[in-house]
Order: sequence, then structure tokens, then C-alpha cells
Amino acid sequence: MPTTSWGKPRPKPLSADVHQLDIAQLPPSDAFAYGFPCNDFSIVGEQKGFDGHFGGLYDYGVEVINRFLPKFFVAENVSGLSSANEGQAFRHILDALANAGDGYDLTVHLYRAEEYGVPQTRHRIIIVGLQKALHLNYKVPAPTTAEAPPPAGKALEQPPIPAWAANQEPTRQSEAVVERLKYIQPGQNAWTAEIPPHLQLNVKGAKLSQIYRRLDPAKPSYTITGSGGGGTHGYHWHEPRALTNRERARLQTFPDEYQFMGSKESVRKQIGMAVPPKLAQVVFESILKTFAGIPYRSIKPNFEYALQTQQLALFGD
Repeated sequence: MPTTSWGKPRPKPLSADVHQLDIAQLPPSDAFAYGFPCNDFSIVGEQKGFDGHFGGLYDYGVEVINRFLPKFFVAENVSGLSSANEGQAFRHILDALANAGDGYDLTVHLYRAEEYGVPQTRHRIIIVGLQKALHLNYKVPAPTTAEAPPPAGKALEQPPIPAWAANQEPTRQSEAVVERLKYIQPGQNAWTAEIPPHLQLNVKGAKLSQIYRRLDPAKPSYTITGSGGGGTHGYHWHEPRALTNRERARLQTFPDEYQFMGSKESVRKQIGMAVPPKLAQVVFESILKTFAGIPYRSIKPNFEYALQTQQLALFGD
């Protein structure tokens, strides 16, 4: 059996529907991180909240915390979580996490990934919970690239993606899509570009801004999504084509050595649903520094949560 760097057997990864997962059989842990499904809280969807198929799955994480009492946990979700069900879903989830186990102090913050070295405007709520009994004061790490967010062009071309990197399969595109993209300038989408009538989209109602939107190489990418139909794959600023999964992974800050397994669409979903590794590193390093008593630059969280007074306030951007 493979071993960890400290000689203990490496646990075998589990891949299963959480509905069928036997939490009692999981090994104990001092730390727990999870991203409960965001489908019913995303502003792109219908925002069904707890009424949706995925809305209540956060509770499986609460069950893990209740059983194993980790010293800290990290929970992540989309920014739309704060407004689903008129904000009641968010309040309910925070109360459940704060009351889990023997009680946790929560720090809730809406992180903007482009302000932490990620070449993508990806905004996610991250909840850090520390055991109350530890009496530790966790602080949100200060942004590192707020004044100069990394551009998509540099992320994809410097250095070039090596030939040996996996997940570089191109997406098949019709001649009409290729022709349409030629009329869309960097940063434009299907609605803002001047496109000949025969190549325009016949869509009524809401017009999502990222439909056939091409990257602007001088700015961070827009949010990379995990699924969606035609026009949502993310598009190169110069070449008239959709991005490859490896390019999407670059925008998410996955190293080129990291190989995703599964079909092309499955890999796209894995990438789009992930927390950017560079942002995750910032969060976990700040937690470890808190435990070690090592100071670091910090800012005030943009959510103020107080369980005792039943208050939840969002501060300005």
C-alpha cells in the first residue's frame, strides 16, 4: 500500500454519491474541507436553495463535523449562496456549522480569486470554522494582487503549455461557430459584437454575458464554468476556438503536471467546479499560521456573523 511522507499508510480515495457514503466508516481527522454542491445557489441557475435537489447536501458536512470534531473546517460555495431564499439559506447553513460539534467560531468572507494571484474573476464564499475551545482568532488573509490582477494571456502563454501536458483535446466546432467568433473581439460576447445577421443567435429572454465571450488577454479570465451548452466553453482571444481543458486548468492555477481523469466533459466539470489551488493555498496557509501563532497581513471579513444575536451582515465590496 502506498504510504504518506511520514510513513503511515495512505488512505484509499473514495468516489461515491454522498447519499450512499457511510460517514461512520471514514477515518478521523483534525481538519475537514468540503464544497457542498452549489447548483441550487448559483446566480446562473434558478436559485432554488433548499427546495432544489442539491440544496440540503451541506448537511452531510455538518454530520462529518459532529462525528469527528475536527480542530478546523473549511466550507466553500458560490457567491449566490448569500441571496438564495432571500438570504435565509445562508443564515441557516452558518448556524448549523457554528453549532456543529462542540461549537465553532466562524469567519465568513467573499474571496475574489483575481486578488489572490488567480488569472480569473472567480468570486466564492469561504467559511473557516475553528473550535471555540481553541480560543484562536482567525483573520482573512490580505489580497496580494488586488491592484494588478494576473491577465489571462500571460497565464496561458508564459510559459507555453508543454506538448506532454494531458487534457488538451480540442472541442469540435461548426463552421458557423468559427465564423461567428471571427467577428467577436477580445472581451466581447455574442451580444456586444457586431455580427452579421445570419450568424447572430436567435435567443429570447436573458442573455448571459459569457455566451461566445472571448478572453481579453490583458485582463483576468471571466469565471470558468463546469458545464453548459454551446457558447459557454470559454473562447480564445486570437484563435477562433473554445479553450481546451488544459487551458481552463491553467486559468484555475492547476499545475501542468496535474492530470484529470475521465471524459472530456467530465474533466471540464471537474475543473469548473474546483477551488483554484492558488486560492486554496492562501486560505490553508493562513489557517496553519493562525495555529502556529505566525502573524500575516489580514483584512476584515466582508461578512459579519454573530450566532448569539442572530445577525448576518454583508459589508461593501
